[in-house]
Order: sequence, then C-alpha cells, then structure tokens
Amino acid sequence: MGTAAVFAEFTEAGLGATPAREIWRNLMGTGLSHFRGFVAESFRDEGRVEGRVEGRVEGRGEDILRILAVRGVAVPEEARQRIAGCKDLAVLDVWFERAITATTVDAVLAES
Repeated sequence: MGTAAVFAEFTEAGLGATPAREIWRNLMGTGLSHFRGFVAESFRDEGRVEGRVEGRVEGRGEDILRILAVRGVAVPEEARQRIAGCKDLAVLDVWFERAITATTVDAVLAES
C-alpha cells in the first residue's frame, strides 16, 4: 500500500462514525484528478484511483477475518468464503464494525 493510501485509510479511520467520514469516503471515491498535491499525485502515480474501491473491498474482508482471528472468534469455512467473496463495501464496513465486539461470526453476519 502506497503512502497516499495509508494516509487516506488513516484519515478515514480517524473520522470515526461521523458525517465527515461519509464526506471523506465520497471524496475519495470520485477520484482525485481535480486536486493537486502530494496525496493526489501519489494516487495517480500508483494507478490507485481506478482500483481503489476494489482494493478496499478485498482489504476490508481480510481485516474482518483478521480481527475475528485475533479475538479468537471461530470462523467456519462457509462464513470465511462469504466474507472474502462480498463485494459490497457498505456491508463489509458494517461487518467490520461488528467484528470488533462480536463474540460469534453469526453476530457479525446477522442481517440488520
């Protein structure tokens, strides 16, 4: 992950569950062609603007599985495949937040 992507992820995490986080996510999702500066140039140089969402989706699934593993929550293969195969970043974000405190994988994947 390049420097710009690290800064973008760090900024998003720091914004927490606030309206500013949604503004940030929308801004990052629109591309950075109208911005100038270090972060925008880093994204363009690394070719990450187009692939950013796909990378975030894959990374978010991996993050969920890692959080559950570190916390000692058992993840059956079917659940692992469901998490790894999910392509909806909004759903993955909900699962990510649940994974922080859930005691079972069913609690993470429960329908809202």
